[in-house]
Amino acid sequence: MSSLNDPIAATTGRWWEHAVVYQVYPRSFADADGDGVGDLAGVTDRLPYLRDLGVDAVWLSPFYRSPQHDHGYDVADYHDVDPLFGELADADAMLARAHELGLKVIVDLVPNHTSDEHRWFQAALAAAPGSPERARYLFREGRGPGGDEPPNNWASVFGGAAWTRVEEADGTPGQWYLHLFDSTQPDLDWRNPEVGDMFVEVLRFWLDRGVDGFRVDVAHGLVKEESLRDQELAEGELPDSESVNSAATASMVERTLRDEPMWDQPEVHDVYRRWHDVLAEYDGDRMTVAEAWTQTPGSMADFVRPDEMSQAFNFAFLLAPWDAAAFAEVVTGSTEAVGRVGALPTWVLSNHDVVRHVTRYGGGALGLDRARAATLAMLALPGSAYLYQGEELGLEQVEVAPEHRQDPSWFRTGEVGRDGCRVPVPWSGTAPPYGFGAGAGQPWLPQPDDWAGVTVEAQLGDPGSTLTFYQAALAARREHALGLPDAVEAGTDGDVLRVRRGDLLVVLNCGDAPAELPAGEVLVSSGPLDGVLPPATSAWLRV
Repeated sequence: MSSLNDPIAATTGRWWEHAVVYQVYPRSFADADGDGVGDLAGVTDRLPYLRDLGVDAVWLSPFYRSPQHDHGYDVADYHDVDPLFGELADADAMLARAHELGLKVIVDLVPNHTSDEHRWFQAALAAAPGSPERARYLFREGRGPGGDEPPNNWASVFGGAAWTRVEEADGTPGQWYLHLFDSTQPDLDWRNPEVGDMFVEVLRFWLDRGVDGFRVDVAHGLVKEESLRDQELAEGELPDSESVNSAATASMVERTLRDEPMWDQPEVHDVYRRWHDVLAEYDGDRMTVAEAWTQTPGSMADFVRPDEMSQAFNFAFLLAPWDAAAFAEVVTGSTEAVGRVGALPTWVLSNHDVVRHVTRYGGGALGLDRARAATLAMLALPGSAYLYQGEELGLEQVEVAPEHRQDPSWFRTGEVGRDGCRVPVPWSGTAPPYGFGAGAGQPWLPQPDDWAGVTVEAQLGDPGSTLTFYQAALAARREHALGLPDAVEAGTDGDVLRVRRGDLLVVLNCGDAPAELPAGEVLVSSGPLDGVLPPATSAWLRV
């Protein structure tokens, strides 16, 4: 078993350092008005469920005013709630109810790009090349005869070129604008001071309303290399942006360092130093967490230096294969990387952009056993843990029929996309919409016909259910893991992952045969033990 030589600095007791955060995808959580789409009033109604589950905070994906081309990640107005989800009063009510229940609230912030319906971009389209309005975005002249070719070879995360050409006021083909995601999501130019000033206003607007933190979308992508040069490609390599496409996890596991002039530029850290100072003006330990798809643990740790962001998602754990050595390497590498800057790691296995981990681990009964085992091991680790709605029910990825798919990446690439992890949560009953809303029939993404056994109603009080397991695991975390030293030792014994933290020993059997159960008092396990550690099972022991 290998030991960390540089244990993480003593923590300060800030609420987010060891919190369990539950991600709500508002479209798919709970529908209060019966229109088939989740809303903020639905979230408010279900907050007691999250309190009883045992989480500390709720992170909500975007609910701002938006044309919904990318389901809210194309923001038209950062200071308002989209009518699909309610109104500002509903956001205020949700915040008040969460705080009444002892839950913190983290909201999504989308600073890399706006919607093409944002007033700034509409003004840019109406203005001339070289105007101040266009300077808020990345407009450039095209290459080749007549400027008919894009300004560089960058590709969109959602497929195709990352540039779209506009028609000028006189009807002639004009400049091109950059969009690293959908063409309806033009990238902002963060070298323009107006952009930074605008987002400080957005931060203050929501901080003044009482939010406790911000999850920052594409946190590594705001600033591009100033020249906007071509991406240098290896022989036979095609231009793409897979290194930040969280839907393309398979390609990321074994990726090597590559030239990325569109991501993770040094100047992006100046943005977060400024935000750090803004949040410091408010009481209550307000926080930020970066969605930063970086190429190394060290570059991920740069985002959580003391004067920058509070946390960064540790996607290495999510991307690790079902393998004890791989898990041990991630635990050691991640904690060492952030420990060097005095920070704590985060841990996550599923979110709204990736295949649910039950399915990634093989699906069916085996996939569920592995998912529960990995989750229990994750919850013992120092730092905070992020859960994705429905994982506490053991939900698998849903195969959404082509005619029902709504992910913009599906329309651009023909690849399945992310709809399968976004199918609305089943709450009760024996047929769709399973208590998701008051409306009849299927919600915005259809639910499977065989989900009656995985609803919240069906699993509550069932000692063998995944929901009961999550409640027990979160209770065990509060009782046995909080307050332990943040330094860990991680290693393997054959196919078994072994993690030691203080007097807590965590074992996870990634092999195909039962393994010896170490001596000690069993505190909690992901499945029956019977004196051994079965395959796809984890346990916590006091030793």
